[in-house]
Formats: sequence, C-alpha cells, structure tokens
Amino acid sequence: MSRFSADTPKGRRKLVMDAITAHRERGSPFCTLLVEYDFEPAEMEDESEREGESGGEDAEVEEAPPWIQFGDQTLNLDCTDEELDRLKNLLREFPAFKIEQLESPEEAEGTNVRISAKADVNRIAQFVERTLQTVYECPKSTTVWAVEV
Repeated sequence: MSRFSADTPKGRRKLVMDAITAHRERGSPFCTLLVEYDFEPAEMEDESEREGESGGEDAEVEEAPPWIQFGDQTLNLDCTDEELDRLKNLLREFPAFKIEQLESPEEAEGTNVRISAKADVNRIAQFVERTLQTVYECPKSTTVWAVEV
C-alpha cells in the first residue's frame, strides 16, 4: 500500500478526496482512479488456452478494469449496458449528481458517461465508492489507485 492506493471503503474514500484535492491544487485537467484487477494464474492459463484454440482476433480483447476520472466538476466513466442501468438507479440516491452526456461509439462495446458532480469532495468520494460497489460490483477489498492527479 502507498498513499496512491487504498483497499478498504474508508481508505478509498480518503484516497478519492486526496486525489481530487491534489488535482484542484495543481490545476490539472483531471484526476484518474483505476481499479486493480486481480487475475488468478489458473484463470489466465485458461484464457490463454482458449485464445490459442480460437485463433481469432476477438480472443485477444480483454475487459478493461473500471476507471473513474474527475475534472471540472464532472465525473467520467465507462459502463456496459448492465452497469449503466445500475448507475442510473444509484443516481436516484445522489440528487446533486446528474448524467450530462452519454456517448456510445459504434466501435466500443459500452457507454461513456459524463456526470455533473456539483457536490463537496466528501460527497463525491461517497459517490465514487458506491459506484465501485454498486455499479461495477467490486469486492469490498478492491484496490483503487490514483494513477493521474
């Protein structure tokens, strides 16, 4: 663990608050939070075997880990259709957060979502934590990294 990662709900909320504060103090365009995916060696071997068997280009496509960016009072994230449904339900609990833009490029398998976040840094951190748990269904021990501030 370092000051750039956290793996508990309380730690992740503090990490989000610290990352947003640092982003604002530095005047950077945005800060990025990335979920660390842990793959079991057996899972990796099984995937490699399947990819080798299929021989197709589609076999090389891996699911990207969830990420959330914050900048200019806006959260930016990508969702599958199922995740987007869960996100819309979650937003009912956070009236200060509203979807501003949905973009689904033809070449992408999901939707990029921009959410206005006109709230204090603590409330934004709460929303990010709930997004990880509810929308992305991350385990409570998930590690999140502040990869860009």
